[in-house]
Amino acid sequence: MRLIALASSVAFSLYATAAYAMLKQGDAAPDFSVQAAQGGKDFTFSLKEALKKGPVVLYFYPKSFTSVCTEEAHEFAEAMDQFAAMNASVIGVSGDGIETQREFSTKECRDKFPVGADPGFKVIKAYDASFDLPLAGSMFASRISYVISPDGKILSAVSDSGATKHIQSALEAVKKWKAGAK
Repeated sequence: MRLIALASSVAFSLYATAAYAMLKQGDAAPDFSVQAAQGGKDFTFSLKEALKKGPVVLYFYPKSFTSVCTEEAHEFAEAMDQFAAMNASVIGVSGDGIETQREFSTKECRDKFPVGADPGFKVIKAYDASFDLPLAGSMFASRISYVISPDGKILSAVSDSGATKHIQSALEAVKKWKAGAK
């Protein structure tokens, strides 16, 4: 059992960023609504509604409460004042269920932004952000982040195994959009 866990962990880290066909800058962002939690409270997150307020940072991550996913949530939480100052929304999405996302939104997202539950992988697949982990017999979200403009176009797309590049790239893309929107 321990060997399977170790093999799965190694394979997971190798495959977690394998974005074989992620959406590209300029592509239309698929519209979606997803069950989400912020501060432990459930609600329905609607991309269409969020875009009315400004750009949306949509990031996908493999699994709540894993090391890099937790680090990424912490870094997004720390940057939320910067995003909010530019009228940008942030939502993280994984294949975890809403029960897990309620807890993750409070503990790791620090009540600062929502996380969406996509156990059926509908949104994850629409954004070309899924991968199969054969050893575990499971599907996961790849670590991909998108910045979506209010007109529904992809401004930025990043695939990286670490957390920091996603936050930095998203901030840069939103700043660039804001400078051009004036």
